[in-house]
Amino acid sequence: MTTQILANIPSPPQGVWYIGPVPIRAYALCIITGIIVAMALTIRRYRARGGNPDTVWDASIVAIPAGIIGGRAYHVITDYDSYFGPGKDWKQIFNFSAGGLGIMGAVALGTLAVWALFKYKRIPLLPFADAVAPGIILAQAIGRLGNYFNQELYGRPTDVPWALDIYYRVDETGAYAPLTGRSTGEIIASVHPTFLYEMIWNIAVFFFLLWAEKKFRLGHGRVFVLYIASYALGRIFMEFMRDDAANLIFGLRVNLVVSTVLFIVAAIVFSRMKSGQETPEEVDPRSGDAEEELDAHKHKMP
Repeated sequence: MTTQILANIPSPPQGVWYIGPVPIRAYALCIITGIIVAMALTIRRYRARGGNPDTVWDASIVAIPAGIIGGRAYHVITDYDSYFGPGKDWKQIFNFSAGGLGIMGAVALGTLAVWALFKYKRIPLLPFADAVAPGIILAQAIGRLGNYFNQELYGRPTDVPWALDIYYRVDETGAYAPLTGRSTGEIIASVHPTFLYEMIWNIAVFFFLLWAEKKFRLGHGRVFVLYIASYALGRIFMEFMRDDAANLIFGLRVNLVVSTVLFIVAAIVFSRMKSGQETPEEVDPRSGDAEEELDAHKHKMP
């Protein structure tokens, strides 16, 4: 008598559901959930540092669309062969729902947008960056579940017990549809679940940032820079495990090169940044002005 133990991780049978003609995409739901979690955490952390919670909402108005555009632009630039050339439909670069958002581009353009807003409002950026950093990495962990539903960004074929089974998906006509179709049950390949590896790494970085911030009283942007260095370090190892097509620089995957450069730069910057944490007045200088105006108004009251 034999017993067979199914150890491999099965992929979801589909990543898109329909309510009438309206598609409900797991990838989008994961991204939205990550944004909501990051917002809630940042509001709490920024308030604790002495910042105005309304500033977080203002920042989200510019950061979210800029992040989506930046993430898509980075993906298209680093994977341009999928959108340009013979037989390619360049208009697919606007098909955000099909997946393909590069977190490095999202953070870069999102940060630039928030920097411009804070410069206009004359609010220090670094305290806010420290407040938002743990939320970003936690949102990334949640967003990786979207890659799981899309059956994308997986690693090389493997026979480890926790291998991810990739299913063959078809649409209603029977045509191959890896993103929008439904599984036939046929296993195409068993691969390393790099989405899971990165999700676990991101969650570990989240708790590491909270610990390091409290242990070493990090401030003045050091939490954010530590987030960049920690994420880039993990991404370096993930890129070595990836087996999907990618453009190369010096014979190496683009994301591997970018991650390595980011890690080195972030590590150097972190070592040279100011130690200690900001006072509430340094976090939001306008808060003191608001209190003075309120006191002055009270004195004028009969």
